[in-house]
Amino acid sequence: MAETRIIHGFHAVTARIRQHSDSVLELYVDTQRRDPRARDLLKLAEANGVRVVPVDGKRLDGMAGNARHQGVVARVDASRRVVHLDDVLDTLNEPPLLLVLDGVQDPHNLGACLRCADAFGAHAVIAPKDRAVGLNATVEKVACGAAETVPYITVTNLARTLRELKERDIWVVGADSEAENSLHNFYHDNALAVVMGAEGEGLRRLTKETCDQLVAIPMRGSVASLNVSVSAGILLYEARSQRVEVPVYGAHGLGD
Repeated sequence: MAETRIIHGFHAVTARIRQHSDSVLELYVDTQRRDPRARDLLKLAEANGVRVVPVDGKRLDGMAGNARHQGVVARVDASRRVVHLDDVLDTLNEPPLLLVLDGVQDPHNLGACLRCADAFGAHAVIAPKDRAVGLNATVEKVACGAAETVPYITVTNLARTLRELKERDIWVVGADSEAENSLHNFYHDNALAVVMGAEGEGLRRLTKETCDQLVAIPMRGSVASLNVSVSAGILLYEARSQRVEVPVYGAHGLGD
């Protein structure tokens, strides 16, 4: 029997159906939702052959662990998400841009990091299997569909993985508030892995020692640090902007 898990919320469920409809085993929709957004989702499910089960709100509350599910919950095949780093790197037609998370444990932060990775064209997000939150329903909801578009790769030994990236000529740069080098002075337009530390703790010692370079984000105000997802967005934007390409502006760039 397939390993399954629950995802919830319109963004996460819609993205899963659009990207991997064959992995959606059942879609549960609150019988009280008859608005256009719910009708559009039902049409999408029908077009992709997804089984729809009308249920009451209390059952959805139980399935989603009382999270804010918006009246939409899906049971999905969890085994379909396995992705290997080599599968990503060996199929790229441009220098890799990777986001590495050294032990992010808050699902809202992970979801926001995935969203940043999608927005700035990162090819994958890499994280350790241990001491990290991993994908769950909250992550997928916060990611607003990015959990379906950006490969999320877990590794057993992060330091070893960083060394393997370096062997592939991928420059590994870590974000460290105490680094001597400022992001203002950072330039690298080739293969790059951006490494972010955990909430409050930053990069672990071995991770920091494995990086090719450490950079600090210049701070002008009174706060000492930024949220990990905000910092990730800044570094990924800087990395992407240094590559020679025509900028694309979309109406979805701000807000949800």
